[in-house]
Formats: sequence, structure tokens, C-alpha cells
Amino acid sequence: MTEEANIQLLAERVASLGDEQAYKALFRIFYKPLSQFAYSIVKSWESAEEIASDVFMNVWRNRERLLQVQNLRVYLYVSTKNIALNYLTKEARTRHFSLDELAVDFSVSYATPEQIYISGEMVKKIQAAINDLPPKRKMIFKLIREDGLKYKEVAQILDISVNTIDVHMAQALKKISEAINLSFFRSE
Repeated sequence: MTEEANIQLLAERVASLGDEQAYKALFRIFYKPLSQFAYSIVKSWESAEEIASDVFMNVWRNRERLLQVQNLRVYLYVSTKNIALNYLTKEARTRHFSLDELAVDFSVSYATPEQIYISGEMVKKIQAAINDLPPKRKMIFKLIREDGLKYKEVAQILDISVNTIDVHMAQALKKISEAINLSFFRSE
């Protein structure tokens, strides 16, 4: 069974049976990535964890509606984004926030086999290049490369086109490759 099918089955058990074990399983799968996503918006771990918890409280409160949700992953990320932006609005009613204005700070939270073979200096160069990306591009890169979301899912979460996601990823990869001196992205 694929991960998506497993997630869908858990959601159906929560919605139709009120299955607390299935709910806890969904919580374990999504709590950390949703907290990290919320943190990228609100810049406070305490608030980010509270936001992720609020998302799951809403899921439980409105569990019957889960049967109408086609992609639970996108639904949870959009819910997190909305609650985080509402939080920012309440915190600073006099200032308008948009995703383009947010300073996003991501750190690599896991090592892939490829990263194990890359020297420490190379990892520093890659991380510096990622940190130098514009906030929205950095968020898109993180959601796709670190959280494993698909372009279409990120487009739905951020309410932008898939083509825009593609452009942001191409530019991010170009910037990163330039930072580590990979020549196949350069036009010489």
C-alpha cells in the first residue's frame, strides 16, 4: 500500500468511525512537517507547534468532512498556512503580511545517502545558497525537496500555478548549482 493510500485509509477511518488510533497515526505522520511549515511563516517554535495542534484539533472537530477531502496532505498544509497567517494578522493588526515578505529560515532536517558523501564544505555552500534564495522560492524549494510534496500540491497550498512552481524550482536549482560550481547549468 502506498503512503498516499495509507493516509487516505486513515482519514476515512477517522471520518467514518471516529477512530482515535487512525487520528493518532495521522498526527504522527504530519505534526512535525506541519510544525516546520508553520515555523517558516511565524518564526516561533512555540506558536508553530500550537498552530499544528490547532490544525489537528480542527481535523478531529470536523472529522466527518474528511470524506470530502481529495488530498489530505494539501488540505493540512493549506489549513496550516491559513491558521499561521491568521496568527500573524492577530499579532500585528497594523501590518499586512504576504508570503513574499516573510523571511524564511529552513535547515536540513535529515541526511540523504547523497549528502553523506558530500564534504562538509559542500554542504555549507549548498545551505548558504538555499538561505540566500528569496523567501517564497526558499519555501517552495523546502516543500518540494525536504517535505516531498509534488509541484501540484505546492501550487494548491500557495495558491499559485504549477508553472510558477516550476520557474521557482529551476531558478533555485540554478542558484544552488552556481554556488557549488556545477557547470551543466551555466551557459558559457
